[in-house]
Amino acid sequence: MSALPQHPNALEARFEALTPARLDALMAIEQAVYSHPWTRGNFIDALAAGNQAQLLVAGGQILGYFVAMPGVQEAHLLNITVAPAYQRQGWAHVMLDALALWARGQGAQWLWLEVRASNTRAQQVYEAHGYQRVGLRKRYYPAEGGEREDAVVMSLPL
Repeated sequence: MSALPQHPNALEARFEALTPARLDALMAIEQAVYSHPWTRGNFIDALAAGNQAQLLVAGGQILGYFVAMPGVQEAHLLNITVAPAYQRQGWAHVMLDALALWARGQGAQWLWLEVRASNTRAQQVYEAHGYQRVGLRKRYYPAEGGEREDAVVMSLPL
């Protein structure tokens, strides 16, 4: 059986646990992507709480990352981010696959997440991955000018 030809821009990526030593590089991505990014303290608290925090890396570069919280028969995706230079290349799907695999290993039967109502691109990615809209959290996210934005609640049965 012959090997499939590799795309010239293909990257050999791997997952590694987020450590405090990688926070500077992660924070640069977080701040570039979001209008209201997580703080360094949010990530440190997530690590201290024992949440699953994984980096997707290739060639020393962070392609993306996710943070998830285990629960009783469920897991909650708290943050998933693809670095700007690697967006629209399928890396979010790779991370969502890894998240589902980890959650199943924890005995989860459901995955849950919230996404900004205005972030239709992310909602399309989640829907393509099998997530369904199940609710709305009014005024959940901070928005510009002191306003608040609704969150779409989505879930995936495992």
